Amino acid sequence: MQPVKPLRPVTRPNSFIFTVFGDFVHGYGDAIWVGSLVRLMAEFGLSEQAVRAALSRMSRQGWLESSRSGNRSFYAPTALGKRRVDEISKRIYVAPNDEWDGEWRMLSYTIPESTRDLRDRLRKDLTVLGLGPLSASLWISPRQVTDAVRDAVHALGLDDRIDIFVARYAGPLSDAQLVRKCWDLDAIGRAYEEFIERYARPRTSLTDTQAFVTRIWLVHDFRKFAYIDPGLPAELLPANWPGARAGALFREFYAALRPGAVRFFESAFSAPTQAA
Repeated sequence: MQPVKPLRPVTRPNSFIFTVFGDFVHGYGDAIWVGSLVRLMAEFGLSEQAVRAALSRMSRQGWLESSRSGNRSFYAPTALGKRRVDEISKRIYVAPNDEWDGEWRMLSYTIPESTRDLRDRLRKDLTVLGLGPLSASLWISPRQVTDAVRDAVHALGLDDRIDIFVARYAGPLSDAQLVRKCWDLDAIGRAYEEFIERYARPRTSLTDTQAFVTRIWLVHDFRKFAYIDPGLPAELLPANWPGARAGALFREFYAALRPGAVRFFESAFSAPTQAA
């Protein structure tokens, strides 16, 4: 069967393939045959060459690792990749808890320029965990993320480079105003409105293939909010925050797409045990 012509081009194959690992492969033992991934990605207009090149890049970056079973090659997330999948999954699939204890979790770090790669990786991890920069080396969050932050810091070997505090803000701004120093809520709100506009359109009956394609795009588009929205409690957000509506829309549509999307994925999926 020939793949359908994609409605949207995939501009970042690495990120898109990582979405597939997080949304599907993660629930099937983590490893997937390259041929299966090539078949799945063909539905999005990616050639076999493009898929293999993306897998190679992701392996060099430490996100994926390859193995062989029989005469087939398989890819699975590394420990670093699994941790990132787990972190993002919590932000994507779990509805946020709006209760707030009034306290801020704060992380201060001192990382020399000679190890700026670790500093950049830490910043990415802190962003995914919902922290925002109050200054260059001081990041804050109203959410209870202390344990997750410790795990992320320890995984990078930076335990002796950071300090963690839990405190109450004493002004001169309000807590809600402090939020706007760390995050551009207007830009985040506009992104949510665009997401709602794209996925709130009337839905027609979809084939299994179309359900799979739509679900991956849905997750991929919603996944970006893990990097721009810290998941703030309602009392720190503007009234009628579109993030709540977008989250409800995502979960409803995701559930509706599940049966057909799973059938298509399983028709193309091959794990190492299946190839042995």
